[in-house]
Amino acid sequence: MPDFHLEEKLGAPVAGLDEVGRGPWAGPVVACAAVIDRARFPSDLADQLDDSKKLTAARREALYSPLIEHTMFAISESSVEEIDRLNILQASLLAMRRAFGGLGCEPVAALVDGNRDPDLPCRTELVVKGDSRSLSIAAASIIAKVHRDRLMAALAEEFPGYGWERNAGYGVKAHREALGRLGVTPHHRRSFAPIRALLTTP
Repeated sequence: MPDFHLEEKLGAPVAGLDEVGRGPWAGPVVACAAVIDRARFPSDLADQLDDSKKLTAARREALYSPLIEHTMFAISESSVEEIDRLNILQASLLAMRRAFGGLGCEPVAALVDGNRDPDLPCRTELVVKGDSRSLSIAAASIIAKVHRDRLMAALAEEFPGYGWERNAGYGVKAHREALGRLGVTPHHRRSFAPIRALLTTP
């Protein structure tokens, strides 16, 4: 379970960063930077945090309001156009830099989920499976995931039939079948091979 062990080594304030949405075929990639006041963060809330992928959607939604109440955070996106232009990795790192820049403080260090350095203007530690080790990263992970899921649900109302309110844009069977029936939308990532194949098939 995540704790503040990594943060305590670095001082304060420390930002935890994570991104969601690298794998989907549609929608932006979303990053969150989260700074927690460790002395004031409720212990019962800390005990409930984990990697957002290990939590149910209902659990993430239930945690969202208390998290944003007790966390300084900033959310940012890289658009589908940026993903197609830069590639998904570089677009993800760009979203992280934007989120970090949106914080209302200057962290002394950052804990970044994964093994890719987003080139932040402070000491940065890369933490593989960081959302299972750091409470700051876990908070960022949950906030980013809920934000993106809500965004994809809103896009699903604009473009019904693809099931984005359920699959968040991932290439599941229902999404693939809808692409065959309905075609490619402006929110699909044209640089991704399955979408590119649909666009180039006569």
